[in-house]
Amino acid sequence: MKQYLLFLFTAAVIITTGCQSKSETSNVSGDKKDSTTVSSENENGKTVEQTSTTDKIDVNKIKVANPKTVLARKQVPILCYHQIRNWKPTDGKVGKDYIVEEQNFKDQVKMLADSGYHSILPDQLYAYLNTGASLPSKPIMFTFDDTDMDQFTVAAPTLKKYGFKAVYFIMTVSIGRKGKFVDYMSKEQIKALSDAGNVIGSHTYDHKNFKKYTGKDWEEQLDKPTKKLEEITGKKMTEFAYPFGLWNAEGIPELKKRGFKMAFALSTKRDENEPLFTIRRIIASGYWSPKTLSNSIKNSF
Repeated sequence: MKQYLLFLFTAAVIITTGCQSKSETSNVSGDKKDSTTVSSENENGKTVEQTSTTDKIDVNKIKVANPKTVLARKQVPILCYHQIRNWKPTDGKVGKDYIVEEQNFKDQVKMLADSGYHSILPDQLYAYLNTGASLPSKPIMFTFDDTDMDQFTVAAPTLKKYGFKAVYFIMTVSIGRKGKFVDYMSKEQIKALSDAGNVIGSHTYDHKNFKKYTGKDWEEQLDKPTKKLEEITGKKMTEFAYPFGLWNAEGIPELKKRGFKMAFALSTKRDENEPLFTIRRIIASGYWSPKTLSNSIKNSF
C-alpha cells in the first residue's frame, strides 16, 4: 500500500510540474553501416527522401575530451517530451506545458522531417562531442521522459514513419502500471522500443530529486533501476536523465562510478567541468505550434 501511494503521488507530481524546476557519422569503430530511406511529403506537396545512415560506434574506445573541447562544439538540438495526448478539462495551465496533443505532435515531427532534420542517438552524440566525429546534416535528438504509454502508442509510430529514432528515459516504479492520470509502458513495450533501434536510458526509480540523494538513495534510485532496465533490454545503461532536470556536481561521480557516460538535464547552463553530464535539452511545450518549435530550436541551440 505504501508503494502504491508513492506511485500515485509521483504521477501527480509529474503531471503538475513535469521534469523541470521552473545519418551519417564517422565510422569510429569501423563497423558496417545500416541505411534506411524514408519518403515524406513536405508542406509544399513535394516528396522528400531521408536516408538515415547509422554507424555502430564502440563508445568504450573513445577517449573523453577535455571540458573546453566539448563545450566548444556546437550544441545539437535535443527535445524533451513527456505526454503525447489530447488535453482534458482537468489539465491545468502548467500541466499543459508537458502535454503535447496528438495532432500537434505529428505536425511537429513532420515539420522537422520536411525541414531536413536527421535524428541521432547518444552514441553518435558522444563520439561527436569527444572526437568531433561527423554528424548528419541538421542533427536532432528526440528524448521522452517518464515511461508514459502514449510514447509507445503515439510517439514511436510517428517517429518511425519519418525514419527517426529516439531515447526513452524510463522511471521504473511505473513500469506496467495504470495510473489515475496516465498509463505506463510494460516491460515488453520497453524491450520492443529497444529492439527497434531506439535507446533506453535511466530516469531513476520514482523521480526523486537527484540533488537530495544520500546513503541508500544511490542504490534505490540508480543501481536497482539500472539493473532492471538492463535485464529488460539486454543492454547496458549508459545514459541518465535527471528528474526535474535538477543536478549537482557532487552526484556526478556517482554516475560515472556506475558506468554512465552522459547525463541529460534541461535548459540550464552546462557545467564547465562536466559538460557530458549536464547536456542541455528543451521541453517541447504543449502550447507550441510546429513553427514555434522550429523557432525555439534555432534560438536555443
